[in-house]
Amino acid sequence: MQLKVLGSSSKGNCYLLDNGKEALAIECGISFKEVQKAVNFDVSRIKGAIVSHEHGDHAKHVENFIQAQIPVYMSTGTLHEVIKKFKSPYLSPLMMEAGCIVEIGNFRVQAFDTIHDAAEPFGFLIYHPECGMVLFATDTHYLHYTFAGLNNILIECNFRQDILDANVESGRLPSALRARTMKSHMEYETCKGTLLANDLSGVNNIVLIHLSDGNSNASEFRQGIMEATGKTIHIAESGMTLNFNKSPF
Repeated sequence: MQLKVLGSSSKGNCYLLDNGKEALAIECGISFKEVQKAVNFDVSRIKGAIVSHEHGDHAKHVENFIQAQIPVYMSTGTLHEVIKKFKSPYLSPLMMEAGCIVEIGNFRVQAFDTIHDAAEPFGFLIYHPECGMVLFATDTHYLHYTFAGLNNILIECNFRQDILDANVESGRLPSALRARTMKSHMEYETCKGTLLANDLSGVNNIVLIHLSDGNSNASEFRQGIMEATGKTIHIAESGMTLNFNKSPF
């Protein structure tokens, strides 16, 4: 299994779990043309897409996925907001509920609640025989839960408090945006603590996603979390492809 990062920022988010025979899209926030390129235009192997919440950088291109006959799954709250926002006759996403398992090809997806300024945001536990158990958590202040049996992790590490504060004090960032960021996104120390609260013994890869352009430091984040966890840490960047298997070998 490979993880393909097509976008991981406020400009647009989309990730593919792809083994060449079937793929799952996580988020629909980038141009569908880029998604087509990532699967060599074999769109039929994308068995479905899951969307965490309704904000445009995560859901802007839902309609294109549905027009390509790719099932798109999201919470009831997200579905209602997406329909209101995009007002398209082609929109017919599928609802999923927190705690329930949805089977998408050979992928099994279980949603859980997250904390963001959105209607009903979700994170996801994703299982496939090749990649094992994958945790996906983005755009959330913190996580209510810990998880067992993880093999790979994608987790938001959006900002660090001292960098955010310095940007506000210098006038580069409005104080109102600081307040929103602190309530809706995961801070570096929170990310580190969240990871350490979980059993990481079976984890092969930790991918830090959705880093803020101005309120983060990718190299310091990677080094600090690598030292804290002892795991292989990646910073998600557009165009990145990683081996994302259950076994490290």
